[in-house]
Amino acid sequence: MIKVNVIAVGKLKEKYLREACNEYVKRLGAFSKVSVVEVSEERCSDNPSPSEIETVKDKEGKRIIAKILKSSFVIPLCIEGTQYSSEDFSKKIEAASVSGVSDITFIIGGSFGLSDEVKSLGKMKLSFGKMTLPHQLMRVVLLEQVYRAFSISNNGKYHK
Repeated sequence: MIKVNVIAVGKLKEKYLREACNEYVKRLGAFSKVSVVEVSEERCSDNPSPSEIETVKDKEGKRIIAKILKSSFVIPLCIEGTQYSSEDFSKKIEAASVSGVSDITFIIGGSFGLSDEVKSLGKMKLSFGKMTLPHQLMRVVLLEQVYRAFSISNNGKYHK
């Protein structure tokens, strides 16, 4: 059984987001062991300069990297990543699993995204489109799509 790890910057503040994530983690339990690790969000000024933004991403990036298992198949979520249909995403996860990967780590950055160092660790980069989504909502979307991918691979009825 492949293990799914999600490393995310920041805590989920809203109850409805926590409940949604918990629901998909519970559903994923039928297919995978799942862990969600939160790393602290770096504080910055209200109107940060480009260099301050880079510093924030670098500091958050170091916290993220410290949590990545060395053997993990790393998938950072970033706008320049590849977009997949749900079916193709399912095939990617299944292919990784069949190739001997024992765990996959998805990485969700903070408000300013991910550092280049974190992105460079990715075996593939994943994008959910060009629209900007709050990173807290992205966690729900990711968990739902990972659940959908496993459901597709296992011929479940969830994906129609």
